[in-house]
Amino acid sequence: MEREKLGSRLGFILLSAGCAIGIGNVWKFPYMAGQYGGGAFVLFYVFFLLVLGLPIMTMEFSVGRASQKSPVQSFLVLEKPGQKWHLHGYACLAGNYLLMMFYTTVAGWMLHYFYLTATGGFEGAGPEDMDVIFNQMLSQPFTMVKWMVVVIVVGFLICSIGLQNGLERITKIMMLALLAIMVILAGNSLLMKNGMEGLVFFLKPDFQRMADIGIWETIVGAMNQSFFTLSLGIGSMAIFGSYLDKQRSLMGEAVHVAVLDTFVAVVAGLIIFPACFSFGVDAGSGPRLIFITLPNIFNHIPMGRFWGSLFFIFLAFAAFSTVLAVFENIISSWMDLTGASRFKVCMINIVAMILLSLPCVLGFNLLSEIQPLGPGSTIMDLEDFLVSNLFLPLGSLVYLLFCVSRYGWGWDNFSREANTGTGLKMPRWLRPYLTYLLPILVLVIFTLGIKNTFFG
Repeated sequence: MEREKLGSRLGFILLSAGCAIGIGNVWKFPYMAGQYGGGAFVLFYVFFLLVLGLPIMTMEFSVGRASQKSPVQSFLVLEKPGQKWHLHGYACLAGNYLLMMFYTTVAGWMLHYFYLTATGGFEGAGPEDMDVIFNQMLSQPFTMVKWMVVVIVVGFLICSIGLQNGLERITKIMMLALLAIMVILAGNSLLMKNGMEGLVFFLKPDFQRMADIGIWETIVGAMNQSFFTLSLGIGSMAIFGSYLDKQRSLMGEAVHVAVLDTFVAVVAGLIIFPACFSFGVDAGSGPRLIFITLPNIFNHIPMGRFWGSLFFIFLAFAAFSTVLAVFENIISSWMDLTGASRFKVCMINIVAMILLSLPCVLGFNLLSEIQPLGPGSTIMDLEDFLVSNLFLPLGSLVYLLFCVSRYGWGWDNFSREANTGTGLKMPRWLRPYLTYLLPILVLVIFTLGIKNTFFG
């Protein structure tokens, strides 16, 4: 059976960017920028995106395109006889499932909040009421399961239509709409009273604020955010490389994806900070900002229901673009492993994914006594920890070593594949950095993640 191909280069870039763009871009990047010195943090973030994220993304694209297989079989095609690199393919598949076991719940929250905003569910509610509404949602298993099931069923049905007609077509529409909605929302925020003060707070480098928090903490924060924003290590990017032709070099394509990802993160800050400053709200309140603070702001501005609905549909698109991309990874892996049709794999995975996602949903209510990472933690916290602190950094290390080591695919094979086609090339002088220094940086990220989770 001949491998499906994407219909256009734009489809490839938007799909890859859609996978990278998620909830973390929207609340975590602006929140961290505000906390760590505004533009100073943004500068460090862009630096680490270039030295950490871009090379590993290029490697994932290269492994995918050279093998023409899903992540579960790509190493098998490229490794030398008798080697065991292909075992990481199963870790990639497990990582994708684990990510979706909690991400489908979060995507469901966005849909629920869009529904509440659009139907006037927040009208007349004050700040305390917003807190109650959010906790009420978490305490209702039926509400949470309902939206989670909607996300899974719609996601797999879109993917079941086919690569070009389903996934590529819908993602193109969704991503272009997302970008347009963001620009409109940012314009509206900047025009609010005191909006420009929020802009200055967000983008003007404040080295004093950075020094107060700690320069090392700022550097680590920027390094972590630049690494995790691209979802590298579990084959999320490799899958789209496998659908790509040889016309363009892969580092150039990785740059386009990283630029789009950063654009969304920065514009999210342009939406959030001016609105917060306009209403004297603390912009550093983390995830609560989205579900408690911002709905309250929308309640107090002209056409608030319209702007609020637009904001939550944008969030739903951001979450859903990731869901569709990871579902495609899962589907393609099972098609490679079993030879089953796309439709059959999708139908089986609808059931499997719903069952796998239930612990996360129920962890906030019926199973809330299970606190795996200590008092106050949830099943979602455990799943997030496993993906973010184990699968992503260690998986990235495997891709990295596979591409630079003579015991793997090797530098010559990797650079030949990465540099095939027109566009930005992977320069040879980067080889010592990628071989010796980058693996150490990835191990530092892994070690810090474990330390911060268990030792504070």
